[in-house]
Amino acid sequence: MERFSEGDRVRIDIPDETDLDHQEYHEEHGQVVAVLSDDVDSLTADERDALLYRVAFDSGGTADFRWRDLRPPLDDSPNA
Repeated sequence: MERFSEGDRVRIDIPDETDLDHQEYHEEHGQVVAVLSDDVDSLTADERDALLYRVAFDSGGTADFRWRDLRPPLDDSPNA
């Protein structure tokens, strides 16, 4: 079950300040450019974990995230 699809605008939400990705990605905005799959769900027993969302950031660059780190954007402008 996909929470987001290719082309969707998203905001990265990593509220845990001790998470290694918090400082680099928290509150960044971008667009889902690919939905990938793997078998992490076999370890977590949560079928949502089988999907990995590749996000191209408005500020440049890309990174991959699980569903729990993505939210709808704060607004719909491409420069949010």
